[in-house]
Amino acid sequence: MPSIIAARRANPLLNSLPHFLTWRSLGFRTICSGRLGFAPSDTDPDPPVSSSGSKFLESFKEEFEIGSRLITFETGKIARFANGSVVLGMEQTKVLSTVTSSKGDSVRDFLPLTVDYQEKQFAQGVIPSSFMRREGAPKERELLCGRLIDRPIRPLFPAGFYHEVQVMASVLSSDGKQDPDVMAANATSAALMLSDIPWGGPIGVIRIGRICGKFVVNPTMDELRLSDLNLVYACTKDKTLMIDAQAREISEKDLEAGLRLAHPEAVKFLEPQIRLAAKAGKHKKDYKLSLVSDRTLETVRKLTEAKIEAVFTDPSYGKFERGEALENIAQEVKRTLEEECDTESLTVLPKVVDRVRKEIVRKRIIAEGFRVDGRRLNEVRPLYCEAGYLPNLHGSSIFSRGDTQVLCTVTLGAPGDAQRLDSLVGPPTKRFMLHYSFPPFSINEVGKRVGLNRREVGHGTLAEKALLAVLPPENDFPYTIRINSEVMASDGSTSMATVCGGSMALMDAGIPLQEHVAGVSVGLVSEVDPSTGEFKDYRILTDILGLEDHLGDMDFKIAGTHKGVTAIQLDIKPAGIPLDIICECLEPALKGRLHILDYMKQEISVPRSQDHRNPPRLATLKFSNDTLRRLIGPLGVLKRKIEEETGARMSVSDGTLTVVAKNQTVMERVQEKIDFIVGREIEVGGIYKGIVTSIKEYGAFVEFNGGQQGLLHISELTHEPLSKISDVISVGQKLSLMCIGQDVRGNIKLSLKATLPQLRSEKDNVTERPVSVNKEASKVWASVGNMPNEQEEQKPTVDELEVSRSIGNPSTSSVPAFLIRSPAECDKEDKTVILNRGSKSKSKTSRASKWDSKQKANVPESDDSNSSIFSSVLSSHTVDNLNQQEEQKSTVDELEVSRSMGNPSTSSISAFQIRSAVECDEDKTVRLNRGSKSNSKTLRASKLGRRRKANVPESDAEVGPPLSAKTLEVGMKVAAKVYQIRTHGLVLDLGGGVRGMYRFETNEKRDFEIGDELLVECISFSSKGVPVLSLVDDE
Repeated sequence: MPSIIAARRANPLLNSLPHFLTWRSLGFRTICSGRLGFAPSDTDPDPPVSSSGSKFLESFKEEFEIGSRLITFETGKIARFANGSVVLGMEQTKVLSTVTSSKGDSVRDFLPLTVDYQEKQFAQGVIPSSFMRREGAPKERELLCGRLIDRPIRPLFPAGFYHEVQVMASVLSSDGKQDPDVMAANATSAALMLSDIPWGGPIGVIRIGRICGKFVVNPTMDELRLSDLNLVYACTKDKTLMIDAQAREISEKDLEAGLRLAHPEAVKFLEPQIRLAAKAGKHKKDYKLSLVSDRTLETVRKLTEAKIEAVFTDPSYGKFERGEALENIAQEVKRTLEEECDTESLTVLPKVVDRVRKEIVRKRIIAEGFRVDGRRLNEVRPLYCEAGYLPNLHGSSIFSRGDTQVLCTVTLGAPGDAQRLDSLVGPPTKRFMLHYSFPPFSINEVGKRVGLNRREVGHGTLAEKALLAVLPPENDFPYTIRINSEVMASDGSTSMATVCGGSMALMDAGIPLQEHVAGVSVGLVSEVDPSTGEFKDYRILTDILGLEDHLGDMDFKIAGTHKGVTAIQLDIKPAGIPLDIICECLEPALKGRLHILDYMKQEISVPRSQDHRNPPRLATLKFSNDTLRRLIGPLGVLKRKIEEETGARMSVSDGTLTVVAKNQTVMERVQEKIDFIVGREIEVGGIYKGIVTSIKEYGAFVEFNGGQQGLLHISELTHEPLSKISDVISVGQKLSLMCIGQDVRGNIKLSLKATLPQLRSEKDNVTERPVSVNKEASKVWASVGNMPNEQEEQKPTVDELEVSRSIGNPSTSSVPAFLIRSPAECDKEDKTVILNRGSKSKSKTSRASKWDSKQKANVPESDDSNSSIFSSVLSSHTVDNLNQQEEQKSTVDELEVSRSMGNPSTSSISAFQIRSAVECDEDKTVRLNRGSKSNSKTLRASKLGRRRKANVPESDAEVGPPLSAKTLEVGMKVAAKVYQIRTHGLVLDLGGGVRGMYRFETNEKRDFEIGDELLVECISFSSKGVPVLSLVDDE
């Protein structure tokens, strides 16, 4: 070979041969034209002789227009060695389809047709994002497109053609406007027409959409997003081959109109293929067909017909009993043929027996109108529905129709759990997934579980399309939803059972479906004239068995709601069915679907509430991008740490943080951590959790809300006077605090006592006002069933404070009980204090218990978050008060103080403080204090309060709306508390976070205490807007 090349380079005359020595001058076509043979006499003029080193590729092209778009078929330029190859182009999208066939004659009884569809990323100018940077195993979309090509071309291969055929379709380029699946199917039809493989084509495949009630032929991907119908229709010149549709509850009438429009549009693909095959097609090769002889068929029919008919006419047989009886008949025939040494019949015996079964069943259905299990033609098998079969899951259901049974489960996740789609067209993610599984035990067989199965993917996608139409919009329901359909038993139409079970499982999970969706499979048994192929008679079957699917002509699956159809899939076995018969099947399918829907609604008709369960929680929070960066941390360290500590999952998008937790407890933990890192907007009255960072003489500084600092003043620790802060809190302690205000400089003021219960005396009972807190609300999906669309305010309430606790159980610690007496009760008592854990005095104990039970209804419990601090303060005050009473040597009949010191984990203190009738009359209140100094100050403050409030009109004392800086006006009289005592005046708390100042007058008595209640009047405002107040004097 190198010597020839060198000779050509040395002698250029060898590169330009005379025309009379070329292939065309001898009347032969080149191999590049697709066929080697004599050229017709009326060929075109020869092209000019090419220059040195160039090669001429002869190609053929057909152009036509469908749906206002130019379509081209081209062959001969690439993939010339394939049996048939065609490139179909539409605008900038090009698809190559090739067809090959095996050369040898292998013994089979089926057609081994393989269709491979592949979308490589180079078609859109992208390098794959996988680790190996190359395409891997077929994706779901590629398997579905392969099925879309396989289903219409398989019925057109001649009977007995069992040679292996492989179709490979590849997308060469894609502009993202057209879906290449329909283009690949038409290119495959053209490639089969060009090949030498016997095939009864051509076929045409078309896509129909509907936008605003108008049908659109060959819609683009953008138009499909607006369409309520995505119909793919395949046909020959006069018969339907395949239908695959997804719709949004389209009526049967509109669906029929779409089918009748699709047929003439699909036929437009046929003529260009015929013209292309006439130009560049190969002669069809005579392949050996595996046909059954008439003698063998007649021999087996005589031996089996009567016995098989007896089995099929007995409706008491179940699926496996019937199958076992038929297998026994086949074995008897086999032994008979072995005795007769009929080798020819033994070779094709299974196929012949199956053919005899088919003839008997079809004849009985057409002649008598009865089916294998004794049902009428339009009768649905018995149904069984159960929702909530697995209560610990988000949603579950069991659906049975006859012997077919499926178990469906629903799992919810965050938006980040959506499936990522790496396809050339369509959306990048998918938030609703339905995974269909067909295990071998469902048909009592032994099998191996491998990867993706084409049948499982196809059935799952059909059910997914059917349910997608009734799901709530993503803006209203941001969950990612996954349905698992596990086939427990199979006897026909498990995909439609998956639709029914999936719909019930979604409602069991609390997902607000628009309506229930159900599906039913419709079959066809026909009698065809073998000479003309025309249908002489036929019967339509509703809800077909697996045997009727195998022996019948059609499996027409239709799913939808009461309003209309949501999904369709049609598969046929003969070489086409008239469109009129297809449209006639829509009516019995509707009746069967409505019957199933009514039965499903009896089990569950509305989305179930999740209050009785522990469903997942989802919260959507809005933050700035800077705040989200702080939350995620460097390289996502903080985000991963929160997920590891809580078990929740967090996903971040532009300005949005989505949190999914397994239950409400986990959600609260995550929100606490988020609030601590990033904080939230400070609101007066809001409850925040913080950590004590430092302690001063006048209060403590607390870090909260994502690093913000606030002051917890000593006066805001407890309701009682306190001398030492370290007795109550310590550095590093976690507290729940309320924001009570911000000063003009933006300093945040916090309060602990505002979250604690307060004891007040009102005549003979003790009442406490719970603190009302407006907690920040985020968009939290409290449960799947009860989804708030708006933010709700959560107001935690303080628990009731126990007044009387049992001190007889040493295993539980008790808070001291405070017994407050009225003046009348003080006169009746013997002025004795008894601290008793036993039952020394039955009369006194019974009297105290009666009083306790009387007071329990009006005394709320303390808040659990700060109850330990409150209890410790009250206990210290109680002990100090007892010591003070001992020092004063009050007249008591019996004093017994008993504290359990042996077990530090349990302690109980009971103290009863008795005041005289005079003190009760003077003070009208009972307080726990530490000494006589506190008692005198309290009494003096009480007298001062009475003096200031003596002449207040009733209108001034009435409680009005909450005070704020905007509502306060000059001349307004309000009640205030002493917040701080300074050298030249007082800082008064007017409520609602408003602070005012009062300046001391000359020679005015300054016997004020923090917490004193005063009646003041606003006389002016300072330059900074601070209210200036004056005391209301007695008139």
